[in-house]
Amino acid sequence: MGVGAPKMLLAQGSEMGRIISLSRRTDIPAFYADWFLRRVQEGFAGVVSPYGRSRYLVSLEPQAVDCFVFWSKDFTPFIPHLNTLDRLGYRFYFNYTLTGLPAVFESHVDKEAALKTLEYLSTRYSPRHINWRFDPIILSSITGPDFWLDAFERLAARLAGRVERCYFSFVTAYEKVRHNFLQLLLHDGIGILQPHPEEKIALADRLAAIGQRYGIRMYSCCGDYLLSDWVQKAHCIDGGIIEQLFFPQGLQYQQKPTRRECGCTESIDLGTYDTCPHGCVYCYANASREVAGRAFQRHDPDAAFLGFDKTRSDAWVAEIRGRPDPEAPALF
Repeated sequence: MGVGAPKMLLAQGSEMGRIISLSRRTDIPAFYADWFLRRVQEGFAGVVSPYGRSRYLVSLEPQAVDCFVFWSKDFTPFIPHLNTLDRLGYRFYFNYTLTGLPAVFESHVDKEAALKTLEYLSTRYSPRHINWRFDPIILSSITGPDFWLDAFERLAARLAGRVERCYFSFVTAYEKVRHNFLQLLLHDGIGILQPHPEEKIALADRLAAIGQRYGIRMYSCCGDYLLSDWVQKAHCIDGGIIEQLFFPQGLQYQQKPTRRECGCTESIDLGTYDTCPHGCVYCYANASREVAGRAFQRHDPDAAFLGFDKTRSDAWVAEIRGRPDPEAPALF
């Protein structure tokens, strides 16, 4: 299913649109669904780039969007909005994160509700519309290899026939994640293990064997050392899947990795860092739970830019639209 190499095929009979990611930076379906639907109704959204802080506007008109790729740990709050998206003719698929982690690692996720919603989405659309993300895998003093094998088997048994693909990775210890892990050790006595790559490969192969029994193929996200006959390379934003689902006549797309060994297709992300209130200790997108919680409480669903107030957003929109330089970031 994944994209093996950059591919350039023009979708016949339509202008080239864009793939819109919602979002690697925060959980929009779980917490900001109303904001997103207001952006759809107005036909655009604002983005502040986390790299250089440049600001620009992104068209969300149906003809400008090839596909939305939604990311969430729980799409339940998003269900009421699907009728609107379907009626307007948008195309989309779901990156759905279900990890099996204990609550001490992710305390604000209703996992049973999330599972039931995944089952619903698979029935409403199809298993091909869902990337199950069993991600990240954290080896710790309470979550060793046997824990992960048992957790994966339970979820895979329940999701058999509901999904075809499972994306996974081992946790990356970014600086803010290392800080959270230290607090976990100090407050809860839970130590994070640093397994040898061979141990990770062995665990990945055993997970793949379980997945094979349930008709679920495994895909490694940003971990090419795990690839094998049983584990393929992940493309979380995948032009190939979009083409298969929605553009049998062909689609123009190209790879644009977001980090080392990433296989993702080029996309535009509408999210803002430091706005997700899930509170997961392994999160790379938040400086702290407190910062993200305050941002969520201050959130203005009428603002064009996620995580910013409407007065500032309106000023930015006016400034961008008034730029005389046609090459400057603007509505596109």
